[in-house]
Amino acid sequence: MNIFKSHFWYNKSQRNGIFLLLVSIIILQIIIFIDFSSEEKVDLTTPRTLAFHKKIDSLKLITLEKRKPKIYPFNPNYITDYKGAQLGMSLNEIDRLLAFRKTGKFVNSKKEFQKVTIISDSLLTIISPYFKFPEWVIKRKENTNYTSNSKSFYPKKVKIKISTTNINKATAEDLKTISGVGEKLSVRIIKYRSKLQGFSKENQLYEVWGLDREVASKVLKVFSVLELPNIQKTNVNTVSFKELLKNPYIDYELCKKIFEYRDEVAELQDISELKNIKGFPLNLYDRIVLYLVAK
Repeated sequence: MNIFKSHFWYNKSQRNGIFLLLVSIIILQIIIFIDFSSEEKVDLTTPRTLAFHKKIDSLKLITLEKRKPKIYPFNPNYITDYKGAQLGMSLNEIDRLLAFRKTGKFVNSKKEFQKVTIISDSLLTIISPYFKFPEWVIKRKENTNYTSNSKSFYPKKVKIKISTTNINKATAEDLKTISGVGEKLSVRIIKYRSKLQGFSKENQLYEVWGLDREVASKVLKVFSVLELPNIQKTNVNTVSFKELLKNPYIDYELCKKIFEYRDEVAELQDISELKNIKGFPLNLYDRIVLYLVAK
């Protein structure tokens, strides 16, 4: 007991101090209770409060509008799963469009788009202003040169007169009349023709870089070698290394072999002796000798 007594034994002045502390705590608690209980309630229905909330709501709408992805004009025939989801289309609506496109067909109006996808009128109204169809689709109703088939609408081909059917005299404009031959390919064909000094054989057209074999065949159905070009031939026994390299069918390695053979035999008596060179490309012989003679 003496141990605990030392903890609870206070003199008079200490007891007075503790008493005053307790009184102060009680008074402070009463003040806090009265202050909170008498707090004035805010009226949320006043015009000023309602205007404030309306302003906050408008700012929220502006923020949400800015977060929406911006839609640019697009061809609805090429909508992907991601693009369709952005536009608000369902998976079924997107799948219907993709299945339709796999058949090789195209939609060419917003009505056709709705017919294929079965989207709602409200969604069509929102996204159709951004539809961008090819220019010929837009003009097909105004131009009588346009017709349709079971897959889509295609413009009638207007026949363009060509200046010649001689492939060695055909212009770039003549060549562009062939389906698949555009500006770049027509120029490339003419440049290669110049390099060859003219086409001697029709199958040389297949050597043009980037020209699809099928397209080349279309060209040869219209254009052909009507007369052989006047090719300046060089003497294989006197030609320089640099000049021989200008032959469109001779590369550096073959040029080197020809010179080594020429040094070995002193002089070629006949151009056919080129076939005796080890590693000579026999499949190119008839083209290489278009530019060489042995005199």
